[in-house]
Amino acid sequence: MTARDIVLGRIRAALADVPDDETPADVPVPRDYLRSHAGADVVGLFAERVADYRARVVRTSAADAPAAIARMLGEQRIADLVVPPGFPEELLPEGPWNRLDDQEPLSVAELDAAGGVLSTAAAAIAVTGTIVLDAGPGQGRRVLTLLPDYHLCVVRADQIVGDVPEALALLDPARPLTFVSGPSATSDIELDRVEGVHGPRTLDVLVVDRDQPQEVG
Repeated sequence: MTARDIVLGRIRAALADVPDDETPADVPVPRDYLRSHAGADVVGLFAERVADYRARVVRTSAADAPAAIARMLGEQRIADLVVPPGFPEELLPEGPWNRLDDQEPLSVAELDAAGGVLSTAAAAIAVTGTIVLDAGPGQGRRVLTLLPDYHLCVVRADQIVGDVPEALALLDPARPLTFVSGPSATSDIELDRVEGVHGPRTLDVLVVDRDQPQEVG
């Protein structure tokens, strides 16, 4: 008997007394557990946790967001910038970069040659310092934020929740969800950290809120 047979046998034994006409919706699941380990300042905690991953976080007001985006892209000297469909035009500043749209899907070679990508997010999680992408407006295909070497992600302060259960309650499980915690990185057997192996080497996060602009990391 294999381990698989043992596991499936135990599952069948545990379900032996379940009526044939019962569905998962018929059995309520307790949800009285602690849903967040974050404190009151979820935006501040998110900024700290993202910085722990060697990413940079800049906070700005909505009015100053285009200028902040222009400055951050300028610091990276981006020549070709990927802008996914649906990115808010009012946030996109004019610049010296060449804008690459994905209306007609960009090739792998075009994305690999691009200097960076500018995107929005579906949600963000303070406790884990995680950005969630779901291929919605301003995010596009996952490959758009995977191949370019630099990713600037714009997150509204009201999209940041305390912990994972709160984020999952807001997300659509039928959508292609990607959880991003810092720039791409991996370690070999000797624990030498290498960045940019399977994603962007550099991640900047712009948090748009009404607080005074401040930079973390």
